[in-house]
Amino acid sequence: MAAKLTNNQIAWRAAQDIHDGAYVNLGIGFPEKVAQYQPPGREAIFHTENGILNFGEAPPSGQEDWDLINAGKRAVTLKPGSAFFHHADSFAMVRGGHLDVAILGAYEVAENGDLANWSTGPKGVPAVGGAMDLVHGAKRVAVITDHVTKDGKPKLLKRCSLPLTGVGCVTRVYTSLAVIDIEGGHFVLREKLPTLSHDELQAVTGAELHVSGPVVDLIVPEL
Repeated sequence: MAAKLTNNQIAWRAAQDIHDGAYVNLGIGFPEKVAQYQPPGREAIFHTENGILNFGEAPPSGQEDWDLINAGKRAVTLKPGSAFFHHADSFAMVRGGHLDVAILGAYEVAENGDLANWSTGPKGVPAVGGAMDLVHGAKRVAVITDHVTKDGKPKLLKRCSLPLTGVGCVTRVYTSLAVIDIEGGHFVLREKLPTLSHDELQAVTGAELHVSGPVVDLIVPEL
């Protein structure tokens, strides 16, 4: 297989689709990287389930205020106009449809938009967090992920085999190899690495990749 994008590059690509002034929730871990790559002239307003709106980047090492953390227990800073609120109010924002975008990680994504990202099965340690609320409360749900598992198996499938986080909720997937929309119960290929053929990409995808219109080269900066 051709070289793949790094996690930073996947996060950069996802950040390019966040519009100015959008209210955004980023999943714990890898998705948090998206906040580092806001395009010039655009500023998203980031929300965290534990009760902060419009928080900023991580403070310098040694200057953390551990009363100011995000849902992933990482120290954050505050921007002018930041707000604190009760955990229940935070979830009222999520469930009330007030978030424009949620960007999450995934174990599996199905071609109909089903998402599995909270449990790896009976031997795993389940950690659903706010994901089940986010995938049905946000106006747009996107996933960032490696295209395959650590042992090379497809993460994009006809149907998920792991416990579901949400049904029919994902509309776009940014992977280490491609950008894929979910439309009409199908994976629709929008962008792919120029060094990768359609057949090579299909070989590591667990459901058919449909093509509707031009497939653009997936070009990202070195990060």
